[in-house]
Amino acid sequence: MPGLDAYDVRRPEVSGGDFDIAVVIDAARRRWVVRSPTSARSGALLEAEVELVEALAGQVDAGHLPFDVPRTAGFAHLPEGGRAVVYPQVPGRPLRLEALRPGPGLAASLGRALGALHELPTALVENAGLPVYDATTYRDRRQAEVDEAARTGKVPTTLLRRWEERLEDVALWRFQPTVVHGGLTTEHVLVDDRTVTGILDWGDAMVADPADDLSWLLVAAPQEAVDSIMEAYQLRRTELTDSHLTERALLAGELALARWLLYGVRTGSADVVDDAVQMLHELDESTREADAVAGRSIG
Repeated sequence: MPGLDAYDVRRPEVSGGDFDIAVVIDAARRRWVVRSPTSARSGALLEAEVELVEALAGQVDAGHLPFDVPRTAGFAHLPEGGRAVVYPQVPGRPLRLEALRPGPGLAASLGRALGALHELPTALVENAGLPVYDATTYRDRRQAEVDEAARTGKVPTTLLRRWEERLEDVALWRFQPTVVHGGLTTEHVLVDDRTVTGILDWGDAMVADPADDLSWLLVAAPQEAVDSIMEAYQLRRTELTDSHLTERALLAGELALARWLLYGVRTGSADVVDDAVQMLHELDESTREADAVAGRSIG
């Protein structure tokens, strides 16, 4: 980057996953993030992400998104091929779910941010060459994951039956695909005291089920804050007629454990497999108890 006088470099606050990340501080005390792919796959994802975030930045500038995204300022070609990307550090700190409170503050801002994201034109993702699914294809994708998890023999039978019933419920899967981030975690959502300031790491973006971007919140955020998130989300969506959105979001949270198990199996990580198996058994026990209570209340 011509004219950039760098005088310090630091590790980022959060890990980079498939990327090596550094924060460079220049003589004017501006902070720049350098993301370098660690594999050919992450390099390809980075190229698609760069194209997408350029389009997203246009949506921010037009007032369609209430948060910022990384804005590419330069590239560095790597000796092994591919290139690293440089962008000004997006302001904010990683979200802490346990700090969310009900009301018009940060929880409502989070709901509005996701609602605005899901209102974006799907052509933004299509033009970047990222995946596009219709509702039927996406349900088939989830079914394939459950089938693969079942073949490991490590998922409780009652939990598999529960998932199969929901995957076979055609009404549950009638939804309008939207732009989704596809990999939201607390590390990817930056906030100040009252608002979402930025969302990072768009390499998993796709056109798919909006429930996926809500599942981590419904599962892990304080319940009183979830109500504020969902109320603000629904108000921001213009023609939301998805009566099963919350149900699919909770299911997506359950199926994330199946994907964690499959990751451990594919990578040969016994610790990951053991962790996934323990969480699957805990989920099986809690869902069986909840279903039993629901059955008694209905009776």
